[in-house]
Amino acid sequence: MPAIDDTITAWLEEYSSSTADGAYLLCDRHPAHTVAFTFVGSDLKAEDLTYGEIAERSRRYSTALREMGVGRGDRVPIMLGKRPELIVALVALWRIGAVHVPLFTAFASGAVELRVDDSAAQLVITEAAHREKFSSLTEVKILDITELDTLAQTCAPDTSSVTIGGAGTFAQLYTSGTTGKPKAVPVPLRALASFRSYLTFSLDVQESDVYWNAADPGWAYGLYYSIIAPLAAGQRSLMFEGGFTPESTLEVLRTFGVTNFTGAPTMYRAMRKSTADVKLTLRRASSAGEPLTPEVLDWATRQLGCEVRDHYGQTEVGMVICNHWHPELARPTKQGSMGQPLPGYTAGIVDDQIAIDVEHSPLMWFGGYHNAAAKTAARFTSNRAWYLTADTGRVDADGDFFFSARDDDVILAAGYRIGPFDVESVLVTHPSVVEVAVVGRADPDGIRGEVVEAFVVLDSTAVPDASLERELQNLVRDKYSKHAYPRTVHFVESLPKTPSGKIQRFLLRNGSHD
Repeated sequence: MPAIDDTITAWLEEYSSSTADGAYLLCDRHPAHTVAFTFVGSDLKAEDLTYGEIAERSRRYSTALREMGVGRGDRVPIMLGKRPELIVALVALWRIGAVHVPLFTAFASGAVELRVDDSAAQLVITEAAHREKFSSLTEVKILDITELDTLAQTCAPDTSSVTIGGAGTFAQLYTSGTTGKPKAVPVPLRALASFRSYLTFSLDVQESDVYWNAADPGWAYGLYYSIIAPLAAGQRSLMFEGGFTPESTLEVLRTFGVTNFTGAPTMYRAMRKSTADVKLTLRRASSAGEPLTPEVLDWATRQLGCEVRDHYGQTEVGMVICNHWHPELARPTKQGSMGQPLPGYTAGIVDDQIAIDVEHSPLMWFGGYHNAAAKTAARFTSNRAWYLTADTGRVDADGDFFFSARDDDVILAAGYRIGPFDVESVLVTHPSVVEVAVVGRADPDGIRGEVVEAFVVLDSTAVPDASLERELQNLVRDKYSKHAYPRTVHFVESLPKTPSGKIQRFLLRNGSHD
């Protein structure tokens, strides 16, 4: 489609330029009076944040951060709720040429420390509610956002802005695996072209839409598509500061007249099971994270005013295969299909895995993990012609892709990707635990998709009772994250292993070792 191809070419030229400037592209170029975000409180009171306000405040934040020694390329982790200061701080970092490292607000100290240490951060920005999680980081400056805001008010606006170019890194996210610590994914500024392609062609977000991506910006889908892509496009984005419940979600959708909504499958499942009256008239509804069941799809068509279209992607590449909403690309959906490649990408099946053809995917931006050559090599074919997702799947004669299974054992729980290694590494610190394996199993309530379950081998002195189970669950809540604690702990005599000693998690998932 020539018009779409021309649009993508123009984005690539703009965002890949050697003179690309993050603060300009994501803020300063837009009219000052234009609303960038509408922040919605738990009480449904709304506060608009314009590009002019972001620009003015971020310039003062930038001056304050420069005076603290933050410079180009420095990694700065941020743990903040969905509040205006989060956006201001991000643009301030990009104005300096620094790199944003998102921290999910549900993370506990262990997950925080890992990411702060790995990124070699010297400064962290957070708020009072989360400050305790950083108490052990004695060599890092912990800056409270209220302190930064107060300092910034006395600072002169920073009139400069650092050019990092399209290859320059402006964000660094972490993705979980199964055999080691989370891997660092550097995101270059040229990824903006990919993010805009998804916003425009898959979500079909239009200027007249009231757009709400309900994903948390501490993770890729929320950061890429509720913050970064709307900033690049100059599209107003809703940010709900309250926690998720089916009732609160429906209230926001109705009160603010949302027309284009996207969220995790768990949100749709919870709304379907809720007794609250739904009956909405959405123009577009989309989902990402895991396939939706036929029951949810049928319910959505009746209750939301439109079907929910499933999309597929990863932290490393963003969204790449989708059931597109754009009128020029939309096709009738097939049960279980993730759709077709996003414009700007070419996909295929390599070694049974869903793969991206690097040479024929001009929007492909992932070049490798930060300081992890061996792990990077494992994600590409030997000639680097294909990026391998490690997710198995198939493609039919019409070019529609179907997800089969995950090769890497990542658990998809309530829209979050949880690496077994992260949970296991916390559980084994308990003095009674000799060995542990963590897997995902289908949620018996049908809400979360999967739940985390742990299989634990204890030493001979431990008593495998309910008290110890609660102790282990709380250990994960306190040391890693409350979203990843094992809902069930199975105390077992041994774990199934291959002759070479690798744990056979598939046997645990299938229930053959309970």
